[in-house]
Amino acid sequence: MDSSAYFYDIIGVTTSSGNYYIVMFYTSLYKYPTSRQDSALLPPLLPACKLNRSDGNMAGTMMVKNMPLKVGHTLTVTGFPTEGAERFIMNIDYGDDIAFHMSVWLNTTSGYKDLVVYNTKQGGCWQEEIHTGLSPFKQTGLFKFTVTLTREEFLVILSDGSEVHFPNRMGACEYNDFSFEKGVLIRSFEIN
Repeated sequence: MDSSAYFYDIIGVTTSSGNYYIVMFYTSLYKYPTSRQDSALLPPLLPACKLNRSDGNMAGTMMVKNMPLKVGHTLTVTGFPTEGAERFIMNIDYGDDIAFHMSVWLNTTSGYKDLVVYNTKQGGCWQEEIHTGLSPFKQTGLFKFTVTLTREEFLVILSDGSEVHFPNRMGACEYNDFSFEKGVLIRSFEIN
């Protein structure tokens, strides 16, 4: 079985009816390790380490710009950690700040093994971290999580059904920019 898959540059698009979609543009060919071979029925994986950054580099960050997450809306993300990854990160950006930082630690010797860390970065300074119990994220497994924005918090529901209530420290009613870093392959990214 061929383990090749295409990867894409993506942008957020708003239709006249107000729906938000990701549009993918083919850029190259990427070889997935055989252990990561997915069913032919699944959409292509979007490797964060292979998608263009805003500065033109091809190293480490996938960015989704101008795709609004508003109060009452839910972001749904599915994907896989990359082979051998120690962690991956999802940020909801707010200008130069990070309103919501989710760092998923997998198999690592750093002391953060099997842990999810949440934080905010304001004015260049990290705020108080929130750690939860054991992480439901597995080194080799498909993950799915949702993030629902309210005026007071980001409500995160992880793959195992556990909930995390992370404060909306910036207090904004809309966030438009997202980034994924480190070892992650994104299968889908949707806002409803």
